Amino acid sequence: MVAGRRRVVITGMGCVTPLGVRVDRLWKNLIAGASGVGYTTIFDASRFPTKISAEVRDWDIADEGRSDPFWGRVGRHTRFAAGAALQAMRDAGLPDGLPADPTRLGVYLGSGEGNQDFMAFMRMMTLSLDGETFDVARFTKAGLETLQPLAEVEQDPNMPAAHVAALFDAQGPSLNCLTACAASSQAIGEAAELVRRGEVDVMLSGGTHSMIHPFGVTGFNLLTALSTRNDEPARASRPFDNDRDGFVIGEGSAMVVLEELEHARRRGATIHGELLGYGSTADAYRITDTHPEGRGAATCIGLALEDAGLAPADIDYVNAHGTSTSVNDRVETLAIKKVFGDLAYKTPVSSTKSMLGHLIAAAGATELIVCLLAIRDRILPPTINYETPDPDCDLDYVPNKAREAECDVALSNSFGFGGQNISLIVGRYRG
Repeated sequence: MVAGRRRVVITGMGCVTPLGVRVDRLWKNLIAGASGVGYTTIFDASRFPTKISAEVRDWDIADEGRSDPFWGRVGRHTRFAAGAALQAMRDAGLPDGLPADPTRLGVYLGSGEGNQDFMAFMRMMTLSLDGETFDVARFTKAGLETLQPLAEVEQDPNMPAAHVAALFDAQGPSLNCLTACAASSQAIGEAAELVRRGEVDVMLSGGTHSMIHPFGVTGFNLLTALSTRNDEPARASRPFDNDRDGFVIGEGSAMVVLEELEHARRRGATIHGELLGYGSTADAYRITDTHPEGRGAATCIGLALEDAGLAPADIDYVNAHGTSTSVNDRVETLAIKKVFGDLAYKTPVSSTKSMLGHLIAAAGATELIVCLLAIRDRILPPTINYETPDPDCDLDYVPNKAREAECDVALSNSFGFGGQNISLIVGRYRG
C-alpha cells in the first residue's frame, strides 16, 4: 500500500460465467479443473470451422429476482451484467444502492457490443435489391419494417452500464470502455482511480460480453485465432501447451464493488481484498499481434508493481492472460521473465481460460475475482490441458491440478487486440 493515498477495497463480487453463475459455483468448478467448453447451441455453427464455445447455460435473470418482461428485450450481455451486478451489490450489503448521496456511487464497465441481428440485416439486404441493383430507399424502408428500435439501441456497448446504473440509482459517473480483452480490467483500474481521487466512495465495476454469434465467430475464424479442436471441446483451450491451436470464445459477466476503505469500515462491510496496483500501456505495434519482445506487457506489469509499492518478490501468484494462442502465451511468458528475472521460475502462473474459455471484455474482471478467491482460500487454480510443454513456455503453470499455497498478493494480466495492456494487483486486506 502507498502511504497517504485513499485505499480501495473490494467488498462485493458477482459473476455469470460458463463455469458457474455464482461466485461459489465458479470457484468450486475451477478448483476441480472442470471445463465450461462445449458445442455451440446459441446459433447453428455446424458449417463454421469452429463449432465449440463456452456458453452460459441454465441461467436466467429471473434467478436474480428480476422477472419483468423488460429484461427479455435487452441484450444478452446486458442481462449478464445486471445479474452479476445484483449479486455483487448483495454480497457487498448494498442491494438497493447507497442510502446516502447517490452521486457518490458510480458504474464503470468494460463492455462489448451486443449480439448483432444477422438475420434481420440479411432480410434488409434482400428486400433492398431491385434485380441486382442496391436501392438505398428500399434498404431504409426494409429497415423500418424489419428492425426493432430498442433492439438496435441495445447493441451499443454503453447500454449495460446504463441499465446497471438505473438498477441502483447510481448517479455518479457511468462509464464504459471497450479495449477488447483488456476492457474489464481497465474499467476496474480506472474505477479504482476515481475512488482514490475522492470523486466517489463506491464504484460497481467489471465487464460483460457475448460474441458467440455468427459475426463474432466468423471474424475470429478469419483471423485463424479460434481453436478448431471440435472433436474434443473440453480439451480445446490449452494455454502454454505445445499443441494449442487457438482460443475458445466464451461469454459472461463479472462485477466487483470497489469501495473506499473508511467508507467500508463505517458500515461494517466484509472486505474480500484490497486493490493495490494498476498498470496500463500500449504496445504501439500491430492490431492483432503483441510485440514480439513483450515490451508493452512487461512495462505494464512493472507499472502495476510501482503503483502498489511492491517488488516482484511480493507476488505470490500470477493469473495470466493465457489465451491458448501461440504468440500470446509465448510473449506473456517472456514479459513475466523480463520483470521477475529468476523469480519467474519460482512464481506460480496459471490460466483459468483453460477452463472458462475467453470471455473477451468480461475476462479480466472474472480473473480478478479468481485472484481474490485464491488469496482467500490459499488455493491456486490450475491450467488444465497442459500436457506437452512448449520450450518457449517454461514457467510453473500449475498444471492440471489445483494447488494449496500461501497467497497474499496476486497479479492479474489482461492483454487485448490493439495492443492494450492492463495489469492489476490485489492483496489480502491488512487492517
